[in-house]
Amino acid sequence: MSQKLEEIYNFVEISDILATSGQPTPEEFSEIKNNGYEIIINLALANSSNALPNEREIIESCGMEYVHIPVVWENPTRENFSEFRNIMEVNADKKMFVHCAANKRVSAFVYLYRLCEGVREEIAKVDLDKVWTPNPIWQNFIDKVVNDYFND
Repeated sequence: MSQKLEEIYNFVEISDILATSGQPTPEEFSEIKNNGYEIIINLALANSSNALPNEREIIESCGMEYVHIPVVWENPTRENFSEFRNIMEVNADKKMFVHCAANKRVSAFVYLYRLCEGVREEIAKVDLDKVWTPNPIWQNFIDKVVNDYFND
């Protein structure tokens, strides 16, 4: 892994094929590509304070696929997570880089995704805790998704 990847805001390497961060710069997207990532998933809103208005074009010009799942900070939904999980499952054989504005949305979604994939909670939580402790809105969302997926 490149030293430059570690400089991306709130960068966390989850595995050899999955990494997360806050909003990368255009130059950092080139570095992400140089490290073999094939798909960028963005969970931030297009009008987030540090959003790149031409992010899709930047990513596609680097030769990567772009997926945008806008998640409202104050109202993450089960539908958002279901769409995210589907994209992750369909592309499980590809190297993916997932970001939002600060890696808070992403860390929660990746935590939940890893639980669904059978990763033990105490292991998945380590990477969530590297970024933040979810606020009440997000903790409630996490609890609802866990309840939906594991207590049916």
